Amino acid sequence: MALDELAGLKNLGPKSATMMQAAGIHSAKQIRRLGSVGTYLLVQQKHGPTSLNFLWALEGFIRDIDWRELSQADKAELQKDLGD
Repeated sequence: MALDELAGLKNLGPKSATMMQAAGIHSAKQIRRLGSVGTYLLVQQKHGPTSLNFLWALEGFIRDIDWRELSQADKAELQKDLGD
């Protein structure tokens, strides 16, 4: 998947796409397979500190919803999965 295609995925943009490609993630299928937390951790490992908004965006993409629709409980569960 080209950078433009990753950047065109729901909730994700050029910066997210660049970070994912640098971490070896090149497709929506990989994001779904890794899950939002797995993708976030892989990108963080390669890129360094990464905003939680990126995690919310990934989860929104996987659920096919706008990331702003995630509840506080959803966000807390994702943070728990990160070990935060």
